[in-house]
Amino acid sequence: MSADGPPAPLQVVPLAGLPEVGEGDDLAGLLLDAVRAAGLQLADGDVLAVTSKVVAKVEGRVVPLPADPAERERVHRQAVAAETVRVVARRGELVIAETRHGLVGANALIDESNAGADALVLLPEDPDASAARLRAALAERSGRQVAVVVTDTLGRPWRRGHTDVAVGVAGMGALEDYRGRLDAEGRVLEVTEVAVPDEVAAAADLVKRKLARVPAALLRGVPAPAGEGTARDLVRPAAEDLFRSGSGPEDLVAFLEGRRTRRFFSPEPVDDQAVERAVLAAMTAPFPHHTRPFRVVVVDRGPGRERYLNEMEAAWREDLAGDGTPAEVVERRMARSWALLGEAPVLLVPCLAPGGRHSYPDERRSAAETAMFELAAGGAVGTLLLALHAQGLGGAWISSSLFCQQVAAHALDLPDGWLPLGSVAAGHADPEDQPRPRPPLDPSALIVRR
Repeated sequence: MSADGPPAPLQVVPLAGLPEVGEGDDLAGLLLDAVRAAGLQLADGDVLAVTSKVVAKVEGRVVPLPADPAERERVHRQAVAAETVRVVARRGELVIAETRHGLVGANALIDESNAGADALVLLPEDPDASAARLRAALAERSGRQVAVVVTDTLGRPWRRGHTDVAVGVAGMGALEDYRGRLDAEGRVLEVTEVAVPDEVAAAADLVKRKLARVPAALLRGVPAPAGEGTARDLVRPAAEDLFRSGSGPEDLVAFLEGRRTRRFFSPEPVDDQAVERAVLAAMTAPFPHHTRPFRVVVVDRGPGRERYLNEMEAAWREDLAGDGTPAEVVERRMARSWALLGEAPVLLVPCLAPGGRHSYPDERRSAAETAMFELAAGGAVGTLLLALHAQGLGGAWISSSLFCQQVAAHALDLPDGWLPLGSVAAGHADPEDQPRPRPPLDPSALIVRR
């Protein structure tokens, strides 16, 4: 951590004169030229703040726009959808979306300004990696150890106006942690963490300005936190986000759109009450004839889970062998299955229990009765996943036990007639696991009108 003491003077110098950049340009060289043009030389401990737009252009993260207005709008919508992993809110044409980086902003932070009027500029693919590469190039050229902060402009909930924040960080810690220290009156600080890279981005914006076309600034005297942080460290985990979902209809739809399958989890334990609440929420799904034949088995780690997975694996191997699946493909699939279902902090097996069905003398109505209960059980599984999502937990529904229901029921020692409906792996999502953006959907291809 940086030492406490009297504040040192802080210099913030705009780096003007950078030319319009394009894919493959030498950004480190251009920044060093701009530093020299400002009458300075880099020094150890300096911080360079560079707008993400410049970094993205150099990395080729640009989408050309056609001339036709309708086509431009279509390309824009598709670009926003491709960069979005969760729609946070929507009002008319305005979409507030979360990107794969964990950033939340208008139109997934896609920018059309200062892009030549014929292109969209996306965020860098990995702004932290971009910052690290730029820092390494600057060190190689100058011999100086500096920090790099890649910045972008965001609005803030409940606050008017915009400010720059850090979207990529290299060469400094992300948070100055004051927890456990004493304030001026001797009280122990319990929650204070300062996002110094965001402060760097905001300070740099004071000299870069929005209309001056100055894409970078040099800061000298920054009390940078020690360590090698990233901008991802500044993203609040979903489980700690008290404002993750709203209460209006638009908020609800955006929340539903935001659920994604998660296959990698952190080792952090899951509160049993969160699992129980999700199961109770699943029971609210509508079932026929005022019944509720839906049950959930919690399969703890240990011999019980091993037996369940081993017996399903044996059945699956037999099916794959009968299909003539190559041995290396079989082993790869088994390894993936064990990595997910074996290591998940929580493993749930939803089941359809017997009872409640009406009896019919003909096969047609009997089949419809069976399908009706299976469809209702599918709705309960979907509700279970959404209830986990609502509590900041990730989940993945895996269908394997559907292909060997009797085997799975025997392995779990289930009551007669219980039918396993796949498995749900759940836990706190690994922050390094970023879901792929959903491809844009065309309603005309999904909705049939008669």
